[in-house]
Amino acid sequence: MSAAITPGEFDFIRQFLLQRSAIALDAGKEYLVEARVVPVLRKYKLTTIGELVALLRSPSGGAAERDLVDALTTNETYFFRDIHPFNALRLTVLPSLIQKRTATRRLNIWCAASSTGQEPYTIAMILREYFPALRGWDVRILATDLANHVLARAIEGKYNQIEVNRGLPAPLLLKYFKQEGPWWQISEELRKMITFRKLNLAEAWSVPPPVDLVFIRNVLIYFNVEMKKNILERIKRLLAPDGYLFLGSAETTVNLESAFKAVHINNTNCYQLG
Repeated sequence: MSAAITPGEFDFIRQFLLQRSAIALDAGKEYLVEARVVPVLRKYKLTTIGELVALLRSPSGGAAERDLVDALTTNETYFFRDIHPFNALRLTVLPSLIQKRTATRRLNIWCAASSTGQEPYTIAMILREYFPALRGWDVRILATDLANHVLARAIEGKYNQIEVNRGLPAPLLLKYFKQEGPWWQISEELRKMITFRKLNLAEAWSVPPPVDLVFIRNVLIYFNVEMKKNILERIKRLLAPDGYLFLGSAETTVNLESAFKAVHINNTNCYQLG
Protein backbone atom coordinates (compact mmCIF):
# COMPACT_ATOMS: atom_id res chain seq x y z
CA MET A 1 0.00 0.00 0.00
CA SER A 2 1.25 3.48 -0.89
CA ALA A 3 -0.34 6.62 0.52
CA ALA A 4 1.93 8.96 -1.46
CA ILE A 5 -0.15 11.56 -3.25
CA THR A 6 0.47 13.27 -6.59
CA PRO A 7 -0.33 16.96 -7.22
CA GLY A 8 -3.29 16.00 -9.40
CA GLU A 9 -4.72 13.64 -6.80
CA PHE A 10 -4.31 16.25 -4.06
CA ASP A 11 -6.11 18.84 -6.16
CA PHE A 12 -8.97 16.41 -6.80
CA ILE A 13 -9.32 15.63 -3.09
CA ARG A 14 -9.19 19.34 -2.20
CA GLN A 15 -12.05 20.06 -4.58
CA PHE A 16 -13.91 16.95 -3.41
CA LEU A 17 -13.73 18.04 0.25
CA LEU A 18 -14.73 21.61 -0.58
CA GLN A 19 -17.79 20.44 -2.51
CA ARG A 20 -18.91 17.87 0.06
CA SER A 21 -18.26 19.79 3.28
CA ALA A 22 -17.18 23.36 2.35
CA ILE A 23 -13.93 22.74 4.22
CA ALA A 24 -11.01 24.46 2.50
CA LEU A 25 -7.91 22.26 2.53
CA ASP A 26 -4.89 24.53 2.16
CA ALA A 27 -1.98 23.89 -0.17
CA GLY A 28 0.82 22.12 1.67
CA LYS A 29 -1.53 19.73 3.49
CA GLU A 30 -0.59 16.75 1.33
CA TYR A 31 0.91 15.09 4.42
CA LEU A 32 -2.46 15.33 6.18
CA VAL A 33 -4.29 13.61 3.35
CA GLU A 34 -1.61 10.91 3.08
CA ALA A 35 -1.91 10.12 6.79
CA ARG A 36 -5.68 10.13 7.04
CA VAL A 37 -6.60 8.14 3.93
CA VAL A 38 -4.77 5.01 5.06
CA PRO A 39 -7.79 3.50 6.90
CA VAL A 40 -9.98 4.24 3.86
CA LEU A 41 -7.51 2.49 1.55
CA ARG A 42 -7.46 -0.53 3.86
CA LYS A 43 -11.26 -0.68 4.10
CA TYR A 44 -11.69 -0.80 0.33
CA LYS A 45 -8.61 -2.97 -0.29
CA LEU A 46 -6.89 -0.27 -2.35
CA THR A 47 -3.14 0.13 -2.67
CA THR A 48 -2.78 3.76 -3.80
CA ILE A 49 -4.55 7.11 -3.52
CA GLY A 50 -4.87 7.00 -7.29
CA GLU A 51 -7.10 3.93 -6.95
CA LEU A 52 -9.17 5.77 -4.33
CA VAL A 53 -9.62 8.74 -6.67
CA ALA A 54 -10.76 6.36 -9.40
CA LEU A 55 -13.29 4.81 -7.01
CA LEU A 56 -14.59 8.24 -6.04
CA ARG A 57 -15.09 9.12 -9.71
CA SER A 58 -17.07 5.91 -10.32
CA PRO A 59 -20.82 5.39 -9.77
CA SER A 60 -20.04 2.93 -6.95
CA GLY A 61 -18.01 5.40 -4.91
CA GLY A 62 -20.80 6.68 -2.61
CA ALA A 63 -19.74 4.83 0.52
CA ALA A 64 -16.09 5.72 -0.05
CA GLU A 65 -17.08 9.38 -0.39
CA ARG A 66 -18.65 9.36 3.07
CA ASP A 67 -15.69 7.53 4.59
CA LEU A 68 -13.20 9.95 3.06
CA VAL A 69 -15.08 13.00 4.36
CA ASP A 70 -15.13 11.40 7.81
CA ALA A 71 -11.40 10.73 7.59
CA LEU A 72 -10.46 14.25 6.50
CA THR A 73 -12.52 16.25 8.99
CA THR A 74 -10.77 17.46 12.13
CA ASN A 75 -12.31 16.16 15.35
CA GLU A 76 -10.14 17.67 18.07
CA THR A 77 -12.17 18.23 21.24
CA TYR A 78 -12.08 17.69 24.99
CA PHE A 79 -14.16 18.36 28.09
CA PHE A 80 -14.32 22.01 29.25
CA ARG A 81 -12.11 23.01 26.31
CA ASP A 82 -10.64 26.51 26.81
CA ILE A 83 -12.36 26.79 30.19
CA HIS A 84 -13.32 30.50 29.93
CA PRO A 85 -16.40 30.04 27.66
CA PHE A 86 -17.83 27.53 30.13
CA ASN A 87 -17.15 29.84 33.07
CA ALA A 88 -19.01 32.58 31.18
CA LEU A 89 -21.84 30.15 30.53
CA ARG A 90 -22.11 29.12 34.19
CA LEU A 91 -21.58 32.49 35.86
CA THR A 92 -23.32 34.95 33.53
CA VAL A 93 -24.98 33.65 30.38
CA LEU A 94 -27.18 30.89 31.79
CA PRO A 95 -28.35 32.91 34.83
CA SER A 96 -29.35 35.73 32.48
CA LEU A 97 -31.20 33.43 30.06
CA ILE A 98 -32.94 31.55 32.87
CA GLN A 99 -34.24 34.80 34.30
CA LYS A 100 -35.55 35.88 30.88
CA ARG A 101 -37.11 32.47 30.12
CA THR A 102 -39.01 32.06 33.40
CA ALA A 103 -42.37 32.46 31.67
CA THR A 104 -41.78 29.84 28.96
CA ARG A 105 -39.45 27.56 30.97
CA ARG A 106 -37.80 26.54 27.73
CA LEU A 107 -34.14 26.61 26.66
CA ASN A 108 -32.72 25.56 23.28
CA ILE A 109 -29.00 24.94 22.78
CA TRP A 110 -27.18 23.92 19.62
CA CYS A 111 -23.61 22.57 19.51
CA ALA A 112 -22.41 22.48 15.92
CA ALA A 113 -19.47 20.30 14.90
CA SER A 114 -19.72 18.53 18.24
CA SER A 115 -17.29 15.75 17.31
CA THR A 116 -17.19 12.91 19.88
CA GLY A 117 -19.52 14.76 22.25
CA GLN A 118 -17.32 16.29 24.93
CA GLU A 119 -18.69 19.82 24.37
CA PRO A 120 -22.43 19.03 24.63
CA TYR A 121 -21.79 16.69 27.55
CA THR A 122 -19.84 19.49 29.27
CA ILE A 123 -22.85 21.77 28.86
CA ALA A 124 -25.16 19.05 30.17
CA MET A 125 -22.97 18.63 33.26
CA ILE A 126 -23.02 22.38 33.90
CA LEU A 127 -26.83 22.41 33.66
CA ARG A 128 -27.22 19.49 36.06
CA GLU A 129 -24.50 20.55 38.49
CA TYR A 130 -25.27 24.26 38.88
CA PHE A 131 -28.88 24.76 37.78
CA PRO A 132 -31.04 22.06 39.41
CA ALA A 133 -34.19 24.18 38.90
CA LEU A 134 -33.93 23.45 35.17
CA ARG A 135 -35.02 19.85 35.79
CA GLY A 136 -38.58 21.04 35.45
CA TRP A 137 -37.90 22.97 32.23
CA ASP A 138 -38.01 21.97 28.60
CA VAL A 139 -34.25 22.03 27.94
CA ARG A 140 -33.12 20.78 24.55
CA ILE A 141 -29.51 20.28 23.52
CA LEU A 142 -28.96 19.50 19.85
CA ALA A 143 -25.46 18.31 18.95
CA THR A 144 -24.54 17.90 15.29
CA ASP A 145 -21.57 16.81 13.25
CA LEU A 146 -20.73 15.87 9.70
CA ALA A 147 -18.77 12.70 10.49
CA ASN A 148 -20.63 9.46 11.15
CA HIS A 149 -17.93 7.80 13.20
CA VAL A 150 -17.64 10.62 15.76
CA LEU A 151 -21.42 10.86 16.08
CA ALA A 152 -21.53 7.15 16.85
CA ARG A 153 -18.97 7.62 19.61
CA ALA A 154 -20.81 10.64 21.01
CA ILE A 155 -24.09 8.74 21.17
CA GLU A 156 -22.36 5.84 22.91
CA GLY A 157 -20.81 8.22 25.45
CA LYS A 158 -17.74 6.13 26.22
CA TYR A 159 -14.30 7.70 26.72
CA ASN A 160 -10.87 6.33 27.48
CA GLN A 161 -8.65 7.43 30.35
CA ILE A 162 -6.73 9.97 28.27
CA GLU A 163 -9.96 11.58 27.08
CA VAL A 164 -11.45 11.97 30.56
CA ASN A 165 -8.12 13.29 31.86
CA ARG A 166 -8.26 16.18 29.36
CA GLY A 167 -10.11 18.98 31.11
CA LEU A 168 -12.66 17.00 33.11
CA PRO A 169 -12.56 17.73 36.88
CA ALA A 170 -12.22 14.55 38.95
CA PRO A 171 -15.39 15.18 41.02
CA LEU A 172 -17.48 15.40 37.83
CA LEU A 173 -15.85 12.26 36.46
CA LEU A 174 -16.80 10.31 39.58
CA LYS A 175 -20.31 11.77 39.70
CA TYR A 176 -21.38 11.45 36.07
CA PHE A 177 -19.33 8.52 34.74
CA LYS A 178 -19.06 4.82 35.52
CA GLN A 179 -15.87 2.92 34.81
CA GLU A 180 -16.21 -0.12 32.58
CA GLY A 181 -12.82 -1.72 32.08
CA PRO A 182 -10.61 0.73 30.16
CA TRP A 183 -13.62 2.97 29.39
CA TRP A 184 -15.64 5.56 31.27
CA GLN A 185 -19.35 5.50 30.42
CA ILE A 186 -21.23 8.78 30.84
CA SER A 187 -24.50 8.56 32.74
CA GLU A 188 -27.76 7.73 31.01
CA GLU A 189 -29.23 10.88 32.54
CA LEU A 190 -26.82 13.12 30.63
CA ARG A 191 -27.09 11.10 27.43
CA LYS A 192 -30.88 11.58 27.44
CA MET A 193 -30.44 15.35 27.61
CA ILE A 194 -28.80 15.50 24.17
CA THR A 195 -30.05 14.75 20.68
CA PHE A 196 -27.20 13.88 18.33
CA ARG A 197 -27.82 14.36 14.62
CA LYS A 198 -25.82 14.40 11.41
CA LEU A 199 -25.63 17.85 9.85
CA ASN A 200 -23.45 19.27 7.10
CA LEU A 201 -22.91 23.00 7.63
CA ALA A 202 -22.49 23.41 3.88
CA GLU A 203 -26.01 22.14 3.20
CA ALA A 204 -29.54 22.96 4.41
CA TRP A 205 -29.97 22.96 8.19
CA SER A 206 -32.71 21.27 10.17
CA VAL A 207 -32.22 23.38 13.28
CA PRO A 208 -35.54 24.92 14.37
CA PRO A 209 -35.41 28.51 15.66
CA PRO A 210 -35.26 30.21 18.01
CA VAL A 211 -32.01 28.95 19.56
CA ASP A 212 -30.86 30.54 22.81
CA LEU A 213 -27.25 29.35 22.69
CA VAL A 214 -25.15 28.41 19.67
CA PHE A 215 -21.75 26.81 20.19
CA ILE A 216 -19.86 26.62 16.91
CA ARG A 217 -16.34 26.80 18.27
CA ASN A 218 -13.13 26.20 16.30
CA VAL A 219 -15.14 25.45 13.16
CA LEU A 220 -15.16 28.61 11.02
CA ILE A 221 -11.37 28.52 10.73
CA TYR A 222 -11.72 25.59 8.29
CA PHE A 223 -13.98 27.46 5.85
CA ASN A 224 -13.31 30.10 3.23
CA VAL A 225 -14.65 33.64 3.69
CA GLU A 226 -17.76 33.08 1.59
CA MET A 227 -18.81 30.04 3.62
CA LYS A 228 -18.07 31.79 6.93
CA LYS A 229 -20.42 34.61 5.90
CA ASN A 230 -23.05 32.11 4.81
CA ILE A 231 -22.93 30.22 8.12
CA LEU A 232 -23.05 33.36 10.26
CA GLU A 233 -25.95 34.77 8.24
CA ARG A 234 -27.95 31.60 8.81
CA ILE A 235 -27.10 31.59 12.53
CA LYS A 236 -28.35 35.18 12.69
CA ARG A 237 -31.73 34.00 11.41
CA LEU A 238 -32.17 31.21 13.97
CA LEU A 239 -30.63 32.85 17.07
CA ALA A 240 -33.07 34.30 19.59
CA PRO A 241 -32.88 38.14 19.77
CA ASP A 242 -31.24 37.93 23.21
CA GLY A 243 -29.38 34.67 22.51
CA TYR A 244 -25.64 34.07 22.57
CA LEU A 245 -23.18 32.79 19.98
CA PHE A 246 -19.89 31.24 21.08
CA LEU A 247 -17.02 30.94 18.60
CA GLY A 248 -13.46 29.69 19.08
CA SER A 249 -10.88 32.04 20.57
CA ALA A 250 -9.26 32.55 17.15
CA GLU A 251 -12.58 33.23 15.41
CA THR A 252 -14.64 36.40 15.00
CA THR A 253 -17.67 37.82 13.22
CA VAL A 254 -15.77 41.01 12.31
CA ASN A 255 -15.96 41.75 8.55
CA LEU A 256 -18.16 38.70 8.13
CA GLU A 257 -21.57 39.52 9.65
CA SER A 258 -22.32 43.00 10.94
CA ALA A 259 -25.46 41.93 12.84
CA PHE A 260 -23.32 40.51 15.65
CA LYS A 261 -21.57 42.48 18.36
CA ALA A 262 -18.86 41.08 20.62
CA VAL A 263 -19.65 40.85 24.33
CA HIS A 264 -16.78 40.31 26.77
CA ILE A 265 -17.86 38.06 29.65
CA ASN A 266 -15.67 36.33 32.21
CA ASN A 267 -12.42 36.47 30.22
CA THR A 268 -13.98 35.37 26.94
CA ASN A 269 -15.78 36.91 23.98
CA CYS A 270 -19.19 35.76 22.81
CA TYR A 271 -21.58 37.42 20.39
CA GLN A 272 -25.12 38.78 20.43
CA LEU A 273 -27.33 40.40 17.87
CA GLY A 274 -27.17 44.14 18.15
